Amino acid sequence: MKKTAWLLAVLFMFATQQAFAAEQSLKIGVVDLIKALNESDAGKKAKADLEILIKTKQIAIDEKGKEIEKLKGDLEKQSSVLSAEARKGKEDDLEKIIREYQRVITDSQNDVKKREGEFTGEILKALRVIIDKIGQEGSYTLIIENAEGIILYSKVEQNLTDQVIKRYNESKAKDTKTTETKETKGKDKK
Repeated sequence: MKKTAWLLAVLFMFATQQAFAAEQSLKIGVVDLIKALNESDAGKKAKADLEILIKTKQIAIDEKGKEIEKLKGDLEKQSSVLSAEARKGKEDDLEKIIREYQRVITDSQNDVKKREGEFTGEILKALRVIIDKIGQEGSYTLIIENAEGIILYSKVEQNLTDQVIKRYNESKAKDTKTTETKETKGKDKK
């Protein structure tokens, strides 16, 4: 019985030591890609560009809507004095404009989605490269994304989002300086 208790104590100490060693070698980081996308300088610029695009599209949609309302009003006012044939022609014109209006809305929505995908795709690709570098440099075992509250708790020091944003902004600033320097040198040679 004493041998069994002694053996269990030794096994318990060994298991505790192994668990402690495993805990120290396991390093996990967390990144909120949505926050990184929205708070990076390029993300803010992309968001502003999208808002301008949306406003421009909305102006065109609103103009078509006003044109439709005007034609509806004209048709109602003139319906009593128009012949059946003329009324039919005006109704056909109105239907044609309504179809065009719906097409403009659909095209606008598709264009905005496409542009948003282009903007975010490029930024997310660059963010993933930076996350990979941070993971390698920091000897992380795993870096996971905190998407929509999937991670209920993590230590603040495990959250790498601000570090990713900072490194991304720095890399873009460096890329911009390099491009400007090359352009300046090219102009000087001419």
